[in-house]
Amino acid sequence: MEQWPLWEVFIRSKQGLDHKHVGSLHAADPEMAILNARDVYTRRQEGVSIWVVKSEHIHASNPDEAESLYDPSSDKAYRHPTFYKLPDEIKHM
Repeated sequence: MEQWPLWEVFIRSKQGLDHKHVGSLHAADPEMAILNARDVYTRRQEGVSIWVVKSEHIHASNPDEAESLYDPSSDKAYRHPTFYKLPDEIKHM
């Protein structure tokens, strides 16, 4: 028996503006994944929007390569306003 694909589930709550990853589930197609996600992850009617994405379509950076991935941005001085003097009247910027 072939196993259904794995889907990642993202829910936007009534109070939130963004979708949060809440878990994973197996389903035959996107419609079934949304219905299953509704049943499993929004039992208390806290969600207003559901996104499902096949797990195979999510690509992530490797945590072991984080240093080399993020270090190059530190050499871009133009991203930080350190090259000009602020007036004394501006205290906390």
